[in-house]
Amino acid sequence: MPSIDVCFSPELLHLYNLKGKAVVAVDILRATSTMVTAFAHGAADIIPVMELNECQAYASQGCLTAAEREGIKAEGFDFGNSPFSYMETDITGRTIAITTTNGTRAIRMSEEAAEIVIGAFLNLDAVAKHLTELQLDVIIVCAGWKGMFNLEDTLFAGALTEQLLDLAQFSSANDATLAALHLYKKANSDVLSFLNDSSHVQRMKRLGIQKDIEFCLQHNVYDVLPVWKKDRLVDLKKEIIEK
Repeated sequence: MPSIDVCFSPELLHLYNLKGKAVVAVDILRATSTMVTAFAHGAADIIPVMELNECQAYASQGCLTAAEREGIKAEGFDFGNSPFSYMETDITGRTIAITTTNGTRAIRMSEEAAEIVIGAFLNLDAVAKHLTELQLDVIIVCAGWKGMFNLEDTLFAGALTEQLLDLAQFSSANDATLAALHLYKKANSDVLSFLNDSSHVQRMKRLGIQKDIEFCLQHNVYDVLPVWKKDRLVDLKKEIIEK
């Protein structure tokens, strides 16, 4: 029976054996939500990187570039980290190189896994169904905030755990999984209100990006499935259709 485990921060990944397992990388506010949105609006693939200069170098290869630090768009890049940016510009068929404060780091640090799936509330059902088909042990890697725990990623971990327990014969690996599940069950009637006093929501409100918060907490807006293939993310749903 495959298990579900939750890693609350990339800083704890050294405690986990990723080999042969499926990682779900999540940064609800906002990197993975933004990536899901970009694929839903026609992006061909996405290259997540850790450093600003590495991301900027992709511009010379014809890629669009996106960068965020401390919640703010970095100077000299095409996009920041708002999902709305990818709705307002035609990105059909384009490759996007992206670096963010937390999310891209969580993805790149998980490369030993057999599968890396990009998770968000926006594509929750698609992620759960894919994992059910894979039947691998699952580790949900929360991006957190600068190595520390955050609430919104943990709520997603709880939501995904609930879905997996409903869809298939998964087991809970440890108390982190149970904690995430109990938190989500407490919050799920009004996730926005539950997160109102959380640190990252307060940070984003100070930056005047309330609409991003509300958008990223919506469930199952898109039927896309970003997964890691060799050196970049692709939408597995699109690949299956094209085959």
